[in-house]
Amino acid sequence: MSVVRHRLFWPVAMLVALLLSNLFFTSGFFSIEVRDGHLFGSVIDILRQGAPLMLVALGMTLVIATGGIDLSVGAVVAISGAMACQQIAGLDDQGAVGGVLVAVALALVLSGGLGAWNGFLVSVVGIQPIIATLILMVAGRGVAQVITDGQIVNVNSPPYKTIATGFLFGIPVPVIIAAGVVALVAVVTRRSAFGMLLESVGGNAGASRLAGIRSRRLIIIAYVVCAVCAGVAGLMVSSTVSSADGNNNGLLIELDAILAVVIGGTSLLGGRFSIAGTVIGALLIKTLDTTVYTIGIPPEVALLFKAVVVVILCLVQSPAFRAKIARRQPAEVAA
Repeated sequence: MSVVRHRLFWPVAMLVALLLSNLFFTSGFFSIEVRDGHLFGSVIDILRQGAPLMLVALGMTLVIATGGIDLSVGAVVAISGAMACQQIAGLDDQGAVGGVLVAVALALVLSGGLGAWNGFLVSVVGIQPIIATLILMVAGRGVAQVITDGQIVNVNSPPYKTIATGFLFGIPVPVIIAAGVVALVAVVTRRSAFGMLLESVGGNAGASRLAGIRSRRLIIIAYVVCAVCAGVAGLMVSSTVSSADGNNNGLLIELDAILAVVIGGTSLLGGRFSIAGTVIGALLIKTLDTTVYTIGIPPEVALLFKAVVVVILCLVQSPAFRAKIARRQPAEVAA
């Protein structure tokens, strides 16, 4: 029973159930092949395709831990991809590694600046997080359009393409990047006081200020990290199709990111957070997307099926709901 009470039990159980359901419709779903020294397979595809969402959800976790929210991450994804692709398109040699690295650096610096702007509005100006980030959510698409002159910018850069489709030691580069960022954030938040301070700010901002914690600085840092993670995700998204589309890149990814955080057991009220739970939540959502097509769910009801699965998961995760079910069952037996 102690295992069932663990907050990650139900997300993991649902993830396993979704993976096994794919096996019934695709016999070789779990098979992994090695071609030219590279790993290929359905599970590898889920990990690779889920990397951008994992990064965005990871940054969102830190922001939510402070009691905030960031609705602008989708716009930051678009802006980051637009900046990188626009810079690469202007290179004389798009295959130059140095030029691509400069473009990537500019995109991430811009993303960090946008995160600092969100943090400033929330922590210094005192605007509600949902309003402060809604401003950039709306304006950010316009910024991406300005960067690209309202056009879809196409690039032909093998080094940039590597971000999304490359392999290192046989493992997809997006998976390595996402795993590296997750490991770094986990070490910083769990092996130092940073994570505890974030939780204290989100749990009780007033008490944390009285205790001498510089909550404003912590909030700004959380939003900067969130935006940089979204910026890296934007590089992956634009690299996948070798183009930047300010209107569609990262569209609605903020909703999936928030959902992944909640599924992972982090409360939207702030305070305690779970990085492992967020990773599981992101993989669950991406696996759910894959399952919809594997089992042949019609496109017109795919979103409804996804919503039903999420609702079921949220209900079984709720201690109050499980307690009501447990109290009702003995009553029915007695009757």
